[in-house]
Order: sequence, then C-alpha cells, then structure tokens
Amino acid sequence: MAQISQNVVQDRLKAVLSDLQQAGMLEDVEPIQRLKRERNAVVLAHNYQTPDIFHGVADIVGDSLALARRAAETDADVIVLAGVHFMAETAKLLSPEKTVLIPDLDAGCSLADSITADDVRRLRAAHPGVPVVTYVNTSVAVKAESDICCTSGNAVKVVESLGVDEVIFLPDEYLASYVATQTDVRIINWPGHCEVHERFTAEEIEDYRRDYPGVVVIAHPECPPEVLGAADFVGSTAQMLDFARTRQPEKVLMVTECSMSDNIAVELPAVEFIRPCNLCPHMKRITLPKIRRALETMSPEVTIDPALIAPARQAVERMLAIN
Repeated sequence: MAQISQNVVQDRLKAVLSDLQQAGMLEDVEPIQRLKRERNAVVLAHNYQTPDIFHGVADIVGDSLALARRAAETDADVIVLAGVHFMAETAKLLSPEKTVLIPDLDAGCSLADSITADDVRRLRAAHPGVPVVTYVNTSVAVKAESDICCTSGNAVKVVESLGVDEVIFLPDEYLASYVATQTDVRIINWPGHCEVHERFTAEEIEDYRRDYPGVVVIAHPECPPEVLGAADFVGSTAQMLDFARTRQPEKVLMVTECSMSDNIAVELPAVEFIRPCNLCPHMKRITLPKIRRALETMSPEVTIDPALIAPARQAVERMLAIN
C-alpha cells in the first residue's frame, strides 16, 4: 500500500496545526511510515482522532464500521486501530486472519461499557420473542447476544427490515428515542449514553446561534432529544460529513466530538467550523507515540473468544445484507 509522503502530510496539517506542532510530530510520523512498510500494516483512524493521526499517518479514515469493512478489503497483514476497543474488536471480527493492534488497551467507550451480555439475556427474558437490534458501538460479547446490528445511519432501515411491531434497541437511549420518532415500530430501549454527546444541551445550541448568526447546526442522534430538536439536521457521522461537504454552509456547528470538525476543516477551507469542544477522553488515549510503539512491539493485540465469533459476525453480516 502506498505510504503518505512528508510533503502531503504537511499540506494536510497546515490548516489545523502550527509549524511547531507539525515539526514535533514528524519524529513519530517517519518511523510509523517505515514500520507500516516493514509490517505490511495499515493504520485505521476514526473521525474523532486528532489531526496529527487522522491526516498524518492514517491510511483509512471513517466511522467505526466503515473502518472495519475497508480494512477487510486490504491486503495488509496488520491493522492498527486508532480508535476505541469495540472498534478494534469489530475489525478483528471482520478480518479474523489479520493481526489487529490497538495502541492503548484502556481506550474504552462509555456507551459500549453501559451494557453487558448478561443484560441482553435479561432483556430477552423480560420480552420473549422480541428481536434485539444492537448498535455497532458495543462489545463483541453483546453483539453475539443480538439478532442484528445497526449503525446510527441505518438504524431505522434495520429496525423496519425485521417486519415486527416492536424491537429491543441497544444500548444508546437517545439514538433509540430518535429512531422511535422515525418509525411506527415500538422501541424498547436501554439507558446507555455516550459521555461526549450527552453533555450537549439545547441552551448551548441557542447560545451558539446568538453568538454566530446564520450558523447551521448539525447534530449526531446520540445527543439528547432536545438537542436534536434544536438542530437543523440530524445524522450519523458519515451523514454529517456528507452534509458539510455537499452543502458547504458559510458557518456550521457540528454537534459531536470536536476533532471531527478539525479533520474535515482541512478539506473545506471556505467553511467556518464553530467548535463546541467536547472531547472523547478514550479516543484521546491514542497518540502518535503509542501507534509507533504498537508497530514496534506488535502489541497490544486484540483477540476475540472463539465462541463469540460466529454469532457476533452473523449479527453484523445480517445488517450488511440490508445495506
């Protein structure tokens, strides 16, 4: 796979990082590029990663499921997942023959941690016969207890594809509430939240509208319902990015993790991105030095209990068959 040249890296980053910041990161970028060649490795970076990773060393960027799907299509032997643990698990699930590394094992997720496989089994017992739709932002163990997975972008389509009157929708309560407004299917939810998106408030949105007249507000459906009600557009990570690219409003407020605005600003210099800087502490555990160390030591490696692979993969593949 072709590697990123130093000149290209600098061109991408000059819109968001100072010359001093760029100079500081190059001591890790060059060894990472060399190690990728030696290991036949690719770096996958989620949209919430900082620009030095996203534009500096990533070979594939996107949301969690897109990363896993594209990694499975590469001829790389090694995947370094610059994201959180459930994303690395999903990449391993779809590429079981590849070595999957995560630069920091403590890069978790409040949403994924909000539910366990035992919780799913208890919900099934409480609602016999009701199918379980599980957001991909979950552990492999939870996916294995589910009937089908979904993303924030295809959740409504997945729910309606089942042809039933009600579903158990896990684990994000706010995404479940949003889906309930878009379908006649009854949604049984779970009180899980993303610690980044749940912090936004409708009052905060109105403050931004007052301070930045004409700003277009686009929000992720993991935000509370009152925030979504105050937004001009609601969509998944990929849909938010597509909105910004195609509409290119003069000023836009992306109500999601702050680094996403930093990353897309590189390609849309004519758009002013108003940044409500809520950062994911777990995503920020991933750094260039840790990516370098992961490639040097080939660790930490992500593995999956063999008993979970088939049922979890089936839940993901059922979703992919709908798209």
